[in-house]
Amino acid sequence: MPDFAVLISADFEWQAILEILHPSELLTSPLGDYFYHQLGKHSLLFYNSGWGKTRSAAATQLVIERWKPRLIINTGTCGGLEGFAEVGEILLITKTTIYDLIERMSDYQEALDYYSAELQTAWIGPNLPCNTRRAAIASADQDIDFKNHNLLTETFKVPAADWESAPIAWVAQKNETPCLILRGVSDIVKATSSESDNNLSLWQDRTRTIMQKIIADLPFYLEKFTSLNQKTG
Repeated sequence: MPDFAVLISADFEWQAILEILHPSELLTSPLGDYFYHQLGKHSLLFYNSGWGKTRSAAATQLVIERWKPRLIINTGTCGGLEGFAEVGEILLITKTTIYDLIERMSDYQEALDYYSAELQTAWIGPNLPCNTRRAAIASADQDIDFKNHNLLTETFKVPAADWESAPIAWVAQKNETPCLILRGVSDIVKATSSESDNNLSLWQDRTRTIMQKIIADLPFYLEKFTSLNQKTG
């Protein structure tokens, strides 16, 4: 069994990983394709967990039950909010929440809190790879609507948002499985417009660079996690 499971969400992010790692064999499961990869002394499963909350949650549960990884890792892109994020920076996620969850019959905050998750990152230490910082993120089944800029920055107090981080973190937390999420900012959303609206090629070009950066940084996190477990094991 692989020690680490790396979940890749969007289809083009997955395509970028295939181009970077060139797996010798691609296998299939009901919720996504996958392959095994040796990164130094570390054994990894790379799994295409897919886009959106529904498939991401289901795929995370499947991976945990089938492979029982010591650490779930999700890598991919996110949209950054002008004034709070910069293109190309990598966010080490510390907290997730869902911002398209609407409760009208009872306590809205209670509903938000229920689907929020805290990710432990103290084991990584204060020194992070270049252009990486800790941050919270919000998820929804949508690209960021520029009309939600103030909602995300003022109410949810996040610098970026995506589709899948929150469900992946929530399922991992429910299974008591450690989770690491690394998201690269691929585009910036202003309060009046989004540079990636109707501009798929922009996102694709930046995604390739982001995924290369995250894969290059991955051994740093694997070594940190392995070292921690050797000390506490």
